[in-house]
Amino acid sequence: MRRLPAFAAVITTLALPLAANAMVGGAPPADPALARHVVLIVGSHGTFCTGVAIARDLVLTAAHCTQPGADYKLMEFDAAHHPLLRDVTQVAHHPQFDLKLLLAHRATADVSLLRLAAPLGAAFAPAPLAVPAPAVVPGDAFTVAGFGVAVRGDGKTSGTLRAATLVATGHPGTLQIRLMDARAQDDRAGLGACTGDSGAPVFVAQGGRLAVAGVVSWSTGPKLAAGCGGLTGVTPLVRYRDWIVETAQRMGSRLAP
Repeated sequence: MRRLPAFAAVITTLALPLAANAMVGGAPPADPALARHVVLIVGSHGTFCTGVAIARDLVLTAAHCTQPGADYKLMEFDAAHHPLLRDVTQVAHHPQFDLKLLLAHRATADVSLLRLAAPLGAAFAPAPLAVPAPAVVPGDAFTVAGFGVAVRGDGKTSGTLRAATLVATGHPGTLQIRLMDARAQDDRAGLGACTGDSGAPVFVAQGGRLAVAGVVSWSTGPKLAAGCGGLTGVTPLVRYRDWIVETAQRMGSRLAP
């Protein structure tokens, strides 16, 4: 774990003390029990995303967050809030991921895995993957936790993990789920993912604990306008769970039970 000058720009932005909300719409800080699963991913080209630890040395995120041509690190903060970076030794994208489909808000295999050079510290704990369950229906609740911006276009409002409960809307399926703030109903800006929340874990309650059911892939403003605070697009893991498990085994990682 080390500080690296090549990532200085994104570190400067994210390391600032934050009083603002992250995730748009006024989401509160994530509970520590939830925060121990969620990590911040930074790229050498100035990008940042959210991910979730599913093993002590393995992170799940969105495939569009880890595109070829850049280096990626996990960011942690020490007791004095100084940024520390963990090396990523291997990145695996789902072979069916198609960036063009994602940019059109269409369903694609938007999942990737990052293998770490060393296990995460004691402050982190791997989260379990959700087991197959009955089909999602409108109104089903999910918890989303991300490090993204609180104000669209303002990177200085990012870097604090915030969580929100959103509900499924439209016609949820195994390829894509659209979430919204139940209070705003997509008629006005409400809680939702934004820049930096890509790859954020989408948790569902199973067996008395939260399990990872999907990752954040995109967002819109209200009524499909550009921006954030309207819909949060999720890639569910149900179709890709076997690939995640098999790839983790090939990488030598032990998933959370």
